[in-house]
Amino acid sequence: MKPRKIPMRMCLGCGEMKPKMELIRVVKSPEGDISLDFKGKAAGRGAYICRSTECLEKARKARRFEKSFSCRIEESVYEVMLSELSEGS
Repeated sequence: MKPRKIPMRMCLGCGEMKPKMELIRVVKSPEGDISLDFKGKAAGRGAYICRSTECLEKARKARRFEKSFSCRIEESVYEVMLSELSEGS
């Protein structure tokens, strides 16, 4: 038996490659809504961040979500994501 391959993803905040299950998916739905996807099953384009508010702030400051999703993201969306992340952790 071959050992199972662990899918790796890069955190947009710190840039580290980590196992997918350790990260939180940020998803842009087909309607254009951006939100945190704690289960990792929502439909849409996904990007990943660590489970820390510091990584979310770093990605926000460097506009990495905007580059990843090819769209402008309002500050209110970041505020909602920050509150969800601090509640979920």
